[in-house]
Amino acid sequence: MNPEMLVAELRSAKEFFDRSTRCLTEEDSSFAPAAGTWTVAQQVAHAAQTVDWFLEGAFRPEGFDTNWDEHQKQVARVQSLGEARAWLEAAFARAIEVLGARTPEELAQPLPADGIMGGAPRFAIVSAISDHTAHHRGALTVYSRLLGRVPAMPYMDAPAEVTA
Repeated sequence: MNPEMLVAELRSAKEFFDRSTRCLTEEDSSFAPAAGTWTVAQQVAHAAQTVDWFLEGAFRPEGFDTNWDEHQKQVARVQSLGEARAWLEAAFARAIEVLGARTPEELAQPLPADGIMGGAPRFAIVSAISDHTAHHRGALTVYSRLLGRVPAMPYMDAPAEVTA
């Protein structure tokens, strides 16, 4: 797999996420649609955490960290949308740097057969990151609508009347 193609897919996923959630502000950080659901800030933090999780899991010998309770605690601590966005920015930057510096041979190496994404090539994490961020940007567009906002179309900058 060509590292430049993977980097391009990551950049697109990040751009789509940013466009879709741009209408959310710091004042929306603590909004959650129902008790027991993540807040706006926590949704973004979880998306960031998962970019890091996929990257780490693909390249560490023991594979993916499945300490779900600890992952949840890390996300629950995030109260600021600005903090969550900064984490997301940094996570994507790390993923782009690491994957962009790998050879096609390194990227084609299989993940541990007995773990998450067992036996898939390392580069498969890029599609998983893209799918996962799409899922959470979709959830956040619902949050936006519940807040009375109109989220932008993710795939292009468009006039406001197209996104309504």
